[in-house]
Amino acid sequence: MSDNTNKPLYGALEAGGTKMICAVGTADGKILDRVSFPTETPAETVPKMTAYFSDKGISAIGIGCFGPIDLIPGSETYGFITTTPKTAWKNYNIVKAFKDALGVPVGFDTDVNAAILGEAGFGAAKGLKNAVYATIGTGVGIGVLSEGRLLHGVLHPEGGHILIARREGDTAKSACPFHENCLEGLAAGPSIEKRWGKKGFELADRPEVWDLEAYYIAQALVNYTLLLAPERIVLGGGVMAQEQLFPLIREKYKELLNGYLSVKEIEDLDSYIVPSSLGGSQAVLGCFLLAKDAL
Repeated sequence: MSDNTNKPLYGALEAGGTKMICAVGTADGKILDRVSFPTETPAETVPKMTAYFSDKGISAIGIGCFGPIDLIPGSETYGFITTTPKTAWKNYNIVKAFKDALGVPVGFDTDVNAAILGEAGFGAAKGLKNAVYATIGTGVGIGVLSEGRLLHGVLHPEGGHILIARREGDTAKSACPFHENCLEGLAAGPSIEKRWGKKGFELADRPEVWDLEAYYIAQALVNYTLLLAPERIVLGGGVMAQEQLFPLIREKYKELLNGYLSVKEIEDLDSYIVPSSLGGSQAVLGCFLLAKDAL
């Protein structure tokens, strides 16, 4: 495969809990080919993906992966998917599998860190050095760009599990098996279905659903602002397809912040809390940049 420009070709793997998206393209954001495979066991899925990439002439591959994962170079389990509830993938060395099969450098990070990298390179956070991407769907995850670098510590950011205050009268059981009042447990797609008895897209005309949802999301965004000081917060994922959420979130964010910060970026909430802008391709494009960095 060639894009006829003599630019290096890179592979991208957006490794999700439901499907694996594989793509080939260039570091300037051009996707030349893309396929997806159901996420089955590693023994079933990985050979299909490595076979796809094997004849594409890629110089490196970037993997944005569901987690938790080990991102600490030098760690005995660097490149592993670690304590995932997807038991077939638990303690699986996905980086080694692709490096051994393809013989090219592998860039590795979380799927949400790949997404903020894509948004910063080509989308809603383009040109910014400090930004947060939050995906709110089946689960909740955040990717953080801090001073132009993806944020890592002893673990990657796990902003879906920050603890938030329940609204008085909300007695629905959390959808998170670990926490009774974390963002994922109270606001992810399964939580909506557990609380209201229907999936989110079936509740589009129920304002009380989205008022509560916005209340929980706004709490989290205030915390992200206060801890991470991003220049912009980008929201994606299936729940955020309900566009009526954005004005509600901004309104409640402003109420919760209560005038505490006087920063020009935050004063224009329409430009500060924004939807993802790359049609679902943000993580794939970020993976191309991970691959470039690995090379």
